[in-house]
Amino acid sequence: MSSASNLEELYLWGNNLSGNIPGSISNVSKLRILELEKNSFFGLIPDTLGNLRYLRILDLAFNPLNGILPISISNLSTSLQELWVDHCKIRGNIPMEIGSLSNAILLDLSFNTLSGPIPTTIGRLKNLQLLNLNGNKLQGSVPHDLCGLKRLFQLSLGANELDGPLPTCLSDLTSLRNLYLFSNKLHSQIPLTFWSLKDILEVDLSSNNLSGSLPLDIGNLKVLVSLNLSRNLLSTDIPSTIGSLHELQVLNLSRNRLQGPIPKSLGDLTSLKSLDLSNNNLSGVIPKSLEKLYDLNYFNVSFNRLEGEIPSGGPFLNFTAKSFMKNYALCGSPRLQVSPCKNKIHPKFKKTALHALRYVLPTFASIIIVLAVIIVYKKGQRGNMNLATAEDLIPLKKRRRISYNQLLQGTGGFSGNNLLGSGSCGSVYKGTLSDGTEVAIKVFNLQIDGAYKSFDIECEVMSNILHRNLVKVITCCSTIDFKALVLEFMPNGSLEKWLYSYNYALDILQRINIMIDVASALEYLHLGHPIPIIHCDLKPSNVLLDEDMVAHVGDFGIAKLLGEGDSIKQTMTLATVGYMAPEYGSVGIISTKSDVYSYGILLIETFTRKKPTDEIFDGEMSIKHWMKTSLSNEIIGVIDSSLVQEMDEYFVIKANCISSIMRLALDCSAELPEDRLDMKNVVSMLKNIRREYLNNITQD
Repeated sequence: MSSASNLEELYLWGNNLSGNIPGSISNVSKLRILELEKNSFFGLIPDTLGNLRYLRILDLAFNPLNGILPISISNLSTSLQELWVDHCKIRGNIPMEIGSLSNAILLDLSFNTLSGPIPTTIGRLKNLQLLNLNGNKLQGSVPHDLCGLKRLFQLSLGANELDGPLPTCLSDLTSLRNLYLFSNKLHSQIPLTFWSLKDILEVDLSSNNLSGSLPLDIGNLKVLVSLNLSRNLLSTDIPSTIGSLHELQVLNLSRNRLQGPIPKSLGDLTSLKSLDLSNNNLSGVIPKSLEKLYDLNYFNVSFNRLEGEIPSGGPFLNFTAKSFMKNYALCGSPRLQVSPCKNKIHPKFKKTALHALRYVLPTFASIIIVLAVIIVYKKGQRGNMNLATAEDLIPLKKRRRISYNQLLQGTGGFSGNNLLGSGSCGSVYKGTLSDGTEVAIKVFNLQIDGAYKSFDIECEVMSNILHRNLVKVITCCSTIDFKALVLEFMPNGSLEKWLYSYNYALDILQRINIMIDVASALEYLHLGHPIPIIHCDLKPSNVLLDEDMVAHVGDFGIAKLLGEGDSIKQTMTLATVGYMAPEYGSVGIISTKSDVYSYGILLIETFTRKKPTDEIFDGEMSIKHWMKTSLSNEIIGVIDSSLVQEMDEYFVIKANCISSIMRLALDCSAELPEDRLDMKNVVSMLKNIRREYLNNITQD
């Protein structure tokens, strides 16, 4: 073997080779890849391997070597990219010299008997993407030096004897996708900075001594798929913001000291497959909102202080008594080994109540009549007063009253310097309220036909809907000659600005996130509201971005509410040319599928930076047909050139991702309404595309 001087790659894995690894293999001086895993080699790793100056991959995994890591391994520093020495019974310390492997991308020393501290010199491995030290006997704290590994996507330090707090600087690892620190002796609170890792996919901090509470900031981890914080000392309530982790599939908070109710917002985790809240001090009822979790196949709330009726719909049809045992006072089906729920009023109580009502009701009715007379009188006295104050449709407890003079002062007299933009029904100004809150004020031009109706529609629709991806209405301000909406201010402007302005740019992931936000808003309007709402005018200028680049759909000036039992509606109001569905533009028929069509066109526009009214689209060539033709030929020629170039490092991954999105866009913009997807499926498919894209980027 040692005379094969030109040999570059040697694969001997999965045999029954035994004995020592021969030191003479170092004579094969051009060797780049040496894979010896899954054999029966034993003894020391030869020092002479350090002489293989071109070696990029060294894989010795699953051999009973029972030795130590030689210091000479640092001689491979100029070449070695992957070092696999897992499951090899390696003992002793990790040598400080390991920090010399400056080109290392992957380092796996897991499931050995390594002891001592994690060398701080690992922080020098600036190219490292995967570090796996699971299943050893490492001691000391998690070194802050690891926070310098900016390219790290997986950090695995589980099943060791590490102690101390989690480093606050873990938030610097913005490329991190998987973090495994389970089964150690870590203590203190989870740093608040940790919850800023917004692109992380899996977190396992189970079986430690972590204390404190779960903060509201947990809701920042928007793409999190798995979260395991079980077997710690966490206390206080579960924050309701956990319901915004819409990608979450596994949530395990068992064996802590959590208290308070189970948040109803957990019902928003529609991707959830496993939920374990057992062995805590949770109280109250099991929310019926959890019946919406149709993918949930494991559920455990045993050993808590829960009471009330166990939900019976959705996934609860499949759970057994084991999921609910040892609680305070749960009731429900006999198969769950709990008491039956007592829904009927006891006859004796019923008789007493009727006897009391015989005397109470007349008195109560008299009081109501007197109050009604007083209210009518006072209304009559105020009938002729014309106060320029807000008369919003938001429920009373949330209502904020803002006068016309406050709006006038907050916008500098509706100065042109504060003008954000103009539309078909009026202008939008930036304003500052007396408490310093920045707002957007949409002032309706009452000289334009339909302005009054548009104002009424927006007040009716937007004041009664609430979703993180819809522009929030603070109040509606109305007098005889002034109509305005006071809206949440979006500091990053519209999607149109980011697509077409010279000094703005969006990468692939930002565009995907924005379009998921828009799709989520439409899903809520179509399916999450008691009365389905059709937006009717979806386009880039009506998609606004907040300071975190989260998208919010706005401008409901021509929105329509479907009547009870209706699936379509006819209207004379036309929307923006290019985005209207065929049946809308030709005969005025609208439905939720009309919005789906507009969304498909918007999706194409977002990734091509071509408006549907661009001059290249004339005659039979629409933006939809243009994209359909390009998908079957060469899609790269039509995609926004700032997103992908043939020389890009991840060219194939990016091209495949955008192709999948464009196929989805064409399914949304099908000619016939019945052939289009619904927004629930669109949201799910787009999230799957994002997840696959992130996984491919990190694994490539």
